[in-house]
Amino acid sequence: MSIIQQAALSETARTAILEFMPTAPHTEKHFTSSDVVRDIVIGMSDGLTVPFALAAGLSGAVSATRVIVVAGLAEIAAGSIAMGLGGYLAARNDAEHYASERRREEDEVRDKPAAERKEVSDILVSYGLTREQAAPVVAAFAERPKEWVDWMMRFELGLEPPDPKRAYQSALTIAASYIVGGLIPLTPYILAGSAHEAFIWSVGATLTALAAFGWVKGTFTGSSPAQSAFRTAVIGGLAAATAFLIAKAVS
Repeated sequence: MSIIQQAALSETARTAILEFMPTAPHTEKHFTSSDVVRDIVIGMSDGLTVPFALAAGLSGAVSATRVIVVAGLAEIAAGSIAMGLGGYLAARNDAEHYASERRREEDEVRDKPAAERKEVSDILVSYGLTREQAAPVVAAFAERPKEWVDWMMRFELGLEPPDPKRAYQSALTIAASYIVGGLIPLTPYILAGSAHEAFIWSVGATLTALAAFGWVKGTFTGSSPAQSAFRTAVIGGLAAATAFLIAKAVS
């Protein structure tokens, strides 16, 4: 094979690799944004629903707004910590899973190169390339083990490298969203003079917030905003109504 042919083969392999490997900046931006939206959805949905149901339930059992406010604040504090910790652990588990799978892939590339080369060829063929077209890509990867592992992590396992700050960001985002959501149904009890009056204002404020939150969530997730708003408001309203009726019946 001449030098010109070798250069052409190398360029073909490089072009094919780049074609099947999305650039990191675009992937990282999409990955981060979607995770932040997901964390806000998790925190806000529980923050609006759980304290709302608690306050409604206590309204059916007690008449002192002070008791409801203290219980609501305690629940918001405990709930935000629990939800934030859950987000932190979930992100840590994702990072540990990625690291474990990457170590396994590195071992396979080093110890079973023939099998891994066949896997690369099979993946490229599944995208429409022939074995002959895939051959220079496989050969190029054999000389670049790190890029080989990167490619296999993404296209064989469907895993993206996690953001090292993801666990802390997830914990803070979920906890903050829970607090913001929880204060909406509780604020009327802080400001109103009676539990009955506060309950009415809390229902109106929370159902409005749930509908607005559902609309925004539907917009971000690609579902129908109107259906998402209706569904979110109905679920929150049913939870609060159930808690209120149970507390009323017991008291």
